[in-house]
Amino acid sequence: MNKNSNTYQILYAAVMVLIVGTVLAFIYMALKPKQNENIANDTRKQILSALHIAAPDDEQVKETYEKYIVQDLLVDRDGNIVDSTKNVAFEVDMKKNVKLSERQLPVMKCVMDDGSVKYVLPLYGAGLWGPIWGYIAMNDDGNSIYGANFSHEGETPGLGARIADLDFQEKFVDKHLFKDGEYKGVVVLKKGMKSVTGAEQIDALTGATITSLGVSAMLEDCLAPYEAFLKKLQGDEGTPAPAANKSEINDNQPE
Repeated sequence: MNKNSNTYQILYAAVMVLIVGTVLAFIYMALKPKQNENIANDTRKQILSALHIAAPDDEQVKETYEKYIVQDLLVDRDGNIVDSTKNVAFEVDMKKNVKLSERQLPVMKCVMDDGSVKYVLPLYGAGLWGPIWGYIAMNDDGNSIYGANFSHEGETPGLGARIADLDFQEKFVDKHLFKDGEYKGVVVLKKGMKSVTGAEQIDALTGATITSLGVSAMLEDCLAPYEAFLKKLQGDEGTPAPAANKSEINDNQPE
């Protein structure tokens, strides 16, 4: 075949595209499990951060996570446990979940070194430039916040991106979601403003009003559905009994 002909050049280009495409697809498939594990480990670090557990080395993230997170739960709006399969809460895609009319309500139960129990609730919302998400760790009184962690996809550096700063996240510690037995949530407002609902509040980030409002809306949208579950924690009704280890927990999953 004439190598200078259009037919040869077209065939040559097609074969090269096919070869390169096949190689890239193979590399992608080979690396995908590692990429997925890296994403999962980043999520584990965020959850551990909400629990004030220092991020371990990458090789120890999963081991540390499984040491403290002793049970995954899905609950309904009545506060009942509907599933406690291993990793069932961790694997909920919150980006898709928040768009559903009937959402799954994931809960991750944690037992700390001192034996105290915490419950981690995931969040997902919208900031100024893209998605924001996070985790709220609740004390077992079902009312007070133990810790918080927030992340973002593309908020403005030095402004909205500060939702990921420790000093902002620490403002949520010891805030309460209920007042006189009524769910109020927690809101993020400009300094000097007062919540009209009586909810406890966090000062908004200076110069990042829209992102702050996004965090506030995310908290209300994602925490309010857990009202019945949190009330059961307050009354110690229907909550999963503490177990010594995961095998015991799994043996006691609801049928």
